[in-house]
Amino acid sequence: MLPDSRVRQRDYLLEISRALTQELDQEKLLARILDIAIEILAGQAGLITLHSDAEGWKVVANQGLPPVFTRLIEPYLNDIARIPADPNPAELPEINRLLSQMITLSGLGLLTGVALPLIARNQVVGLIFIFRGYPGIFTADDRAILSSFANQAAIAVQNAQFYSQLASQKAHLDALLDSTGDGILILGSDFRIDRCNPSFIRLLNLDRSNIQNLAHDQVIRWVHPPQGLTLEQAAAGGWPLTAHAHLYVEGDLFRSQESAPLPVGITYSPLLSEGGQLLNVIATVRDISRFRQAEELKSTFISIISHELKTPVALIKGYVSTLRREDANWDPAIIEDSLMVIEEEADNLTGLIENLLDASRLQAGGLMIKRSDVNLPVLAHHMVERFQTQSTQHSLVADFPADFPILLADETRLGQVLSNLVSNALKYSPQGEIRISGSVHPDAVVICVDDQGPGIAAEDIPHIFDRFYRAPEMARQHKGAGLGLFLARAIVEAHGGRIWVDTVSGKGTRICFSLPLN
Repeated sequence: MLPDSRVRQRDYLLEISRALTQELDQEKLLARILDIAIEILAGQAGLITLHSDAEGWKVVANQGLPPVFTRLIEPYLNDIARIPADPNPAELPEINRLLSQMITLSGLGLLTGVALPLIARNQVVGLIFIFRGYPGIFTADDRAILSSFANQAAIAVQNAQFYSQLASQKAHLDALLDSTGDGILILGSDFRIDRCNPSFIRLLNLDRSNIQNLAHDQVIRWVHPPQGLTLEQAAAGGWPLTAHAHLYVEGDLFRSQESAPLPVGITYSPLLSEGGQLLNVIATVRDISRFRQAEELKSTFISIISHELKTPVALIKGYVSTLRREDANWDPAIIEDSLMVIEEEADNLTGLIENLLDASRLQAGGLMIKRSDVNLPVLAHHMVERFQTQSTQHSLVADFPADFPILLADETRLGQVLSNLVSNALKYSPQGEIRISGSVHPDAVVICVDDQGPGIAAEDIPHIFDRFYRAPEMARQHKGAGLGLFLARAIVEAHGGRIWVDTVSGKGTRICFSLPLN
């Protein structure tokens, strides 16, 4: 029959074995290990230090020792304790000698101490120190018990460290998934949803609590057959055959009843085991509305520009061909009128090309502003004189106060803005007054162009400064590339100002822009 002390020691070793499998919180585990070690060796105090490459030796558990003692021991250990990966217990006497000196000098009433390494998988993960308040060395049996105990404790500590690292990595992965702008779906091997991130919920206007464990095709529902195979169709054909067999699908997804379908591109990436077994499928869902809009914009651009370029070229060619007929003897007045039309269409063509070039420069960030003193009232009067000759159905007026200030701005570019606004007023208002007016404010001047036309529909106002945008009703009645107001906004903003619509539908159009005085 075992002595009571041996039975108690055996029970302690069993308890630490249970702690090894049950406790993964490192702080709680270390405190329990230290409690058992002190009790099993009838000690009065103890501490545990752990080692890391980044911080060296750190005291992580302490019982019965003042904080000053633990602070003093760390630098000593970092200077003395150079324990190899496979330590020999014979190398620890130097540490034990150090401990004897420290407890003697500390005046804590502790008379003996022992240190043993915590070794797990041939790696030193820490040291455990036990102190007694009575004389007498630690026996070989004491050391054997503590050594066996320390080995089990080291495995428990290393497991807790691994768990902490995994928890940290999981938290990092969670943060990445939750912060990414693309929707992320993690599917099981049966294509049921294991997890999704907040972006996916926002994209499809879903309730997160209701999609867990749903089948993939219950959530990813295509309005029309998408471009490419769906995940289910690809899987039926044997996908994935390799670990990098990505699958890309593009189309429109159903959302909630209150929302329009969402254009998306989905990339499916398989996660396979070493044996080639499918474990998960990671689906990245990207909103491609902007790309769709870009495609539509490109189509609109090609359509508008081809039409706008074709019209003046056709007119120029027609008049030139007519004038070159050898069987006709044209009256000088007819020749003059024809040449005037050719010149006007050439000017229209030149203006369109210049606008296209300016739009390209804007895209490249190359719209240059050359500042000089600008007298806006004089510039406005020049515009009135220039455009008045083009219409007998309109009366053009420039209205500026006498104290209107001189601005430091690009006169050519501001002339381009006024020209676009006045020509639009002439084009879209059948008749009536067109007024260019200016007012002075404490920090800026405001210039407005008013007409007496039908005005701009409320649904068109947010878009009229967009590139190539033309109100549908106006586009059917008048030609144009939809670049004038886009360039006007860019020029005004390049001067530090802003441009806006100040009008009520049916009561004419009034477009204003501001320019800073500084």
